[in-house]
Amino acid sequence: MNFITAKPAPKSVVLPHFAFAALSFLALGILLLFSEDALVGHYFHPKLLTLTHVAVLGWATMIIFGSLYQLLPVILQVPLFSAKLALFTFGFLAVGTLMLAYAFWTFSVGLPLYMASCFLVISFLLFNLNLFLTTRQTKNWTIEADFIFTSGIWLLTTGVIGLLMAFNFSYPFLKESHLHYLKLHAHVGMAGWFLLLIIGVGSKLLPMFLLTHKLPTKLLSGSYYLINLGLLLFSVDHLFLHTPYQTIYALAVGAGMLLFGCFVVQAYRHRVRKKVDAGMQQSLVAVALMVLPIVLVVAVSEQAPMPEKTRLQWYLAYGISIFLGFISALILGQTYKTLPFIVWMHRYQHLVGKQAVPQPKDLYRESWVRWQNISYFLGLVTLLIGVAWVQPVLLKAGSGLFLLTALIYNINVFKLLSKGLKTN
Repeated sequence: MNFITAKPAPKSVVLPHFAFAALSFLALGILLLFSEDALVGHYFHPKLLTLTHVAVLGWATMIIFGSLYQLLPVILQVPLFSAKLALFTFGFLAVGTLMLAYAFWTFSVGLPLYMASCFLVISFLLFNLNLFLTTRQTKNWTIEADFIFTSGIWLLTTGVIGLLMAFNFSYPFLKESHLHYLKLHAHVGMAGWFLLLIIGVGSKLLPMFLLTHKLPTKLLSGSYYLINLGLLLFSVDHLFLHTPYQTIYALAVGAGMLLFGCFVVQAYRHRVRKKVDAGMQQSLVAVALMVLPIVLVVAVSEQAPMPEKTRLQWYLAYGISIFLGFISALILGQTYKTLPFIVWMHRYQHLVGKQAVPQPKDLYRESWVRWQNISYFLGLVTLLIGVAWVQPVLLKAGSGLFLLTALIYNINVFKLLSKGLKTN
């Protein structure tokens, strides 16, 4: 199974997602450089809310949507149900993200925030509709399909919680404090949407790129049930029970993550392709980075004794380890495994056998990817240390390295996109 055998989605659907995501990552690097004050305070800060949602929506969710429209036919062996529906989803997500970033940066909790939240929920509804109508075509349902379909439901749940919180700013109707629901909103999005989706797609793509065949799926099944069980128990407890056992639910999710890590280790050990390129190296680093948020979530739990100010800083480091760590590292790596194939298919596939054509790996500079990976890793480590121990110099240095990473990434991505837009 590969990219070539599946019917590709139109490039007019896929490529805009990568362009918007790359620019969002660049904007994130710029905003991060001017948010040093927000990185040494409470996580409920207008600048931090802006950074988080630019990272979550404009960067990660946008590129995931675009990738899925191309990869679903590969994973499920069925065509995407509707390209037009995907374009409408893109429009609502893009406009909603921009409006939400403006609303949080200026802390405009009125009409801009309401409209942004509504646009985003509409985009999630349309995405789930397209996902449902696509997955229902498949005759061979797999554990990967379970991950992907369930992640879409959690994404919509995250959006609805966010919409309710947006209106609660001006018209208070929720029983608990805003921070109480913010914690639920964040964890449902992180574990329910991103984690499940990444495992579902990664469990298919990572073995494919490593040329590993016929891996057992018991580890994936265990991962699926542990993550969903932990997340469901956390949500019910957080809303209704308020017990001190939330660390146990987090450990269940962490155990699911570790099972996926074991699956990736199996795929790596049994790989046919021994040489691992820069993009794949970054993806494997991302899998290793899953351990960091598991450690940090236990460290910041209420059972761990530490000063409250320290707990807040480490809680922020925990968030960074997920969004700028695990998730961003995987996106940075997998971009160079998916986008070159997408561009190659749309520009060169019809020329195979008629003239000499480049390979997907020839469409970008791998040396630049290696420099990008170095600046990213140094930036992440520096930023995490700066946040955890409140070191302004390290915060500025880490932010600068992230901006450098974003610049290199944008140069490579837009070179690829320019080739994808050309016609032969």
